[in-house]
Amino acid sequence: MERLRHDDPPRIGPFALLGRLDADSQQAVPARRFIARGADGDRTFLVSLPRVDADPSRWSIEAEGARRLALPGLQPVEEVGGAAGAPWASSPYVPVLPLPAALLAHGGPLPERVVRALGAAIARTLTTAHTHGVTHAGLSPDAVLLTTEGPRLSCFGAVRAAAPDGERRGGLPGLDSGALAPEQADGGRPRPLGDVYGLGAVLAYAATGHTVPERGELPCGLAELIVACLSRDPARRPQAQQLLTQLESPTGGSTAQSAAPATVLDTAAPIPLPAAVVTALARQSAHVLAAELPPTASLPWTDG
Repeated sequence: MERLRHDDPPRIGPFALLGRLDADSQQAVPARRFIARGADGDRTFLVSLPRVDADPSRWSIEAEGARRLALPGLQPVEEVGGAAGAPWASSPYVPVLPLPAALLAHGGPLPERVVRALGAAIARTLTTAHTHGVTHAGLSPDAVLLTTEGPRLSCFGAVRAAAPDGERRGGLPGLDSGALAPEQADGGRPRPLGDVYGLGAVLAYAATGHTVPERGELPCGLAELIVACLSRDPARRPQAQQLLTQLESPTGGSTAQSAAPATVLDTAAPIPLPAAVVTALARQSAHVLAAELPPTASLPWTDG
């Protein structure tokens, strides 16, 4: 949990803000995300606002679209509110780390077996969404929230919110250029194979620390798959279901990968989170719990 900045509001609608979810160094997040206390003083939420340079109307439409969805693996949106021009969206709080924060906590790229498990979980979510005719249109490293129950995809519709179809989106604030499919950057309508491009960028980031690596930087067991996802030609990218099959294949991992040491959550979590990431999630939870004080008391601020 990061400190609030001097220009952050102390309250958003019925919520009292406790801290930011994202560090100031993360510039490609399409929303301002906060950890907040509800009006009853008991419940905790993740609350999002559009960026100050975003179109609040378009952002609100996508937030409402996310609220209406009930697909596993997507970050649930419980409520969308706010006056015209100042919308917000809230989700029940669980300890979460955006993927960049998880790499920071781990001290670098994640182990190949973790990247593979993460990719399979996201591919499963995309397969379900695409089967229902839903395109996420916002998949990037910052959109991936790691929890002890598996990854959740946030930032739903960020590409659609950034600009309407037909207008160039490349270089717009809040969009990660390395995770934005070329056809979407040029103004094309977001489609499922654009989500696959975003997944390729997420896997590249998780495995190397950046979304546009050289092929030689990628783990051997994932290089071919990631390169296929990042093809500039959508027709050459695999479908999400094909990715899921490849990532879940027992022959996809290396011997060294299989022999990697277990962590405390290997048997409980859908993906084997590294110990340092588990510790960071626990630390965030502790900070939030410590902030649960009587309304008249001041809240303790902590970094990290």
